[in-house]
Amino acid sequence: MSAPLPRAWLAFLAASTLSQLGSTVLWFALGWAAASHGGQVAALVLTASGLPRLLLVLVGGSVADRVGARRLLLVTESVMVTVCLALASGLHATGPTPWLLAAAGLASGIVSAFSLPALGSMPRRLVDDAALPRALALRQSLGQTVLLVGAPLGGLLVATVGLPAIAVADAAGFAVVLLVLAVIRPRRDVGPGAEPLWRSLSDGARVVARTRGLAVALVLTGAVAAVVLPVSSLLVPLLGRASGWSAGTTGLVVAAQAAGSIGATLVVARTGTARRTGRAVALGLAVAAGGVGLVASVGAPVLVAGAAVVVGVGTGVAVAHLAPFVLGSAPRTHLARVQAWTALAQLAPVVVSNNLLGALAERVSAGAALGCCAVVLGLCALAATRLRSASS
Repeated sequence: MSAPLPRAWLAFLAASTLSQLGSTVLWFALGWAAASHGGQVAALVLTASGLPRLLLVLVGGSVADRVGARRLLLVTESVMVTVCLALASGLHATGPTPWLLAAAGLASGIVSAFSLPALGSMPRRLVDDAALPRALALRQSLGQTVLLVGAPLGGLLVATVGLPAIAVADAAGFAVVLLVLAVIRPRRDVGPGAEPLWRSLSDGARVVARTRGLAVALVLTGAVAAVVLPVSSLLVPLLGRASGWSAGTTGLVVAAQAAGSIGATLVVARTGTARRTGRAVALGLAVAAGGVGLVASVGAPVLVAGAAVVVGVGTGVAVAHLAPFVLGSAPRTHLARVQAWTALAQLAPVVVSNNLLGALAERVSAGAALGCCAVVLGLCALAATRLRSASS
């Protein structure tokens, strides 16, 4: 039987998941408010949040490795408590004006550029290497659960308690993370570094390039993200509209994909990962490719939902093996910097693929765009068989 995960990790995971739920609910609510001002304002709010995260995430990873992930998170979570309370005050005073929403997005995007790499590195700072795959799989399953329930909960709370109360609740979630961080002591946190920031940035790129298997894994991560993330966020809604489904039916299809991923990652969290990482990732991606192909072709909503479960299971298996491969390959001195490169590998390709796939869906069909995603996933499955770690 596998040894239980450390209490420090479980406490941190519980607190960070609660905070993630609060943020998911808040950003659904803010997105809903932004949409009331029109598409341009909604796009402005998304850009204000996403662009600084994309531009600054590598800097955030370098800072986390220099000063220590826990120390940086104490600062970023404190700032987010202040941001959420200021947002609640502004919403109460003026309502959800476009500039207030954009300012909240900008502040959140800047802070998250520094917190994301630190948060991503915490599992290896709190968990032994042997238990790392199970810890990451558990985190992934909880994250998928948050995504599954966040939007419906956000819609309910917007109608019942209002935006200011949601912002205050999100501030409380960040405060809970602060309380846990004040108690835990990561065993493998890194002390202050003396090297200049620019050298720290270039050193992170050098480590990614020279660590066996790491660059390939990050390229694979980006390619998978580029064709998996748009399936539920973009292409399934477009397919639903083209097919005449209701919003509820489309939401159930998206939820089915999340449910499949949750189930797969919970199994990995209990049993651990396979010994041959490359083959396991390849198998998961091949299953996901088949599922996406079925989503594009089966037609009936019930069958599409079943195919979406297959997509979720495949991606869940693949990510549950790929994530510990990436984090486990990183030198302990570069954990946050590698996580920053991982975040960049996921964020940048999706910006491009969303536009390309959206254009293809508009000019041809959503099914054609889904078919392209299935083909790319199949190619990624072939590439995954070549994954080799530095210890192989």
